[in-house]
Amino acid sequence: MSLRLVFLGLLAPSVYLAYKLEWTEKAIEFFTGPGSYSRIFAIIVLVLNWKALPLAWTVRIWHSMVLHLLVRPFHTHTPDKLFHPVISESHASIAELDYRFHKSNSTYLADVDIARSHLASHLLARSGHLAWNNAKTRFVMDPSDPSRPARGAFNIGLGGVFCSWRREIKPYQSYEMWTRIVSWDRKWLYIVTHFVQKGAVKPRSWDAPENFGPTRAAGDEPRDWEKKVFATAVSLYIFKIGRLTVPPATMLQGSGLLPERPGGWATDVNGSGDVAGSGESDGTTIGADPERGSWQWVEQQRRKGLEYAQHLTAMNSSLHGQFEPGEDGALGRFALG
Repeated sequence: MSLRLVFLGLLAPSVYLAYKLEWTEKAIEFFTGPGSYSRIFAIIVLVLNWKALPLAWTVRIWHSMVLHLLVRPFHTHTPDKLFHPVISESHASIAELDYRFHKSNSTYLADVDIARSHLASHLLARSGHLAWNNAKTRFVMDPSDPSRPARGAFNIGLGGVFCSWRREIKPYQSYEMWTRIVSWDRKWLYIVTHFVQKGAVKPRSWDAPENFGPTRAAGDEPRDWEKKVFATAVSLYIFKIGRLTVPPATMLQGSGLLPERPGGWATDVNGSGDVAGSGESDGTTIGADPERGSWQWVEQQRRKGLEYAQHLTAMNSSLHGQFEPGEDGALGRFALG
């Protein structure tokens, strides 16, 4: 609604400005004058490949943050919605194709950036606001002096991304990115993004009051949905206030996404980033079928996702040490790298 009001408010002055500057005549000359075919063709090419234009990635990132942090109201999702996906749509522009005329593997990560930003900005808007104004909100306290809030600017960092490709995406083919939280430990929040054929799978319902499109009726089960997945990426997010690492559980609690748990959720950070020092659990026994939205159910889902995520953590923490400085020589140095 706010965007509509802004648009209506700017409509009249825009029309008047166009009249005073004679933009109408200039536009007619642009599209009908000498060389108009070339200009029209160039505009079409630019429109169809806008994702590859300079600063397009920056605009897409800022759009996701502005949309969820400034335009849309902060959502109050309950813990049973914690692992639900955010769906983003895109397409493979001609500038993203490789020499085989498929979407280049290197371009997937730029799309993952946008999809991940939508998820984090949507789910963690409330806790992000608290952390951004930590000096006033006292959302995170300084471990060295618990009487004062942690000092420094709030920041979200990307620790690593793993991407696996299964099927190619053809030129200008549309696809959806289904992005959700898969797990977390004391240091990292793990986010998975599936690249899915557009329209192949529909959600049962939408969590927000808005109607974002068609939903899947009861009894309508997806068939062979694995064949509709083009690629899958897993990202590691880390939250910082100054040099202090803010545990993901703290951010999730600040947005009301974690239920109350006896003894609380682990909030301290150790060197490995493991939960309770084990990388899996704190020894708490969970029943086979906990109630959805309960702390047992959330912990069960977190442990399930961590079975996959911990392998990425191990690689992320130790693979840098496998760097070989060429003690026995190097193959060569080549240009245009």
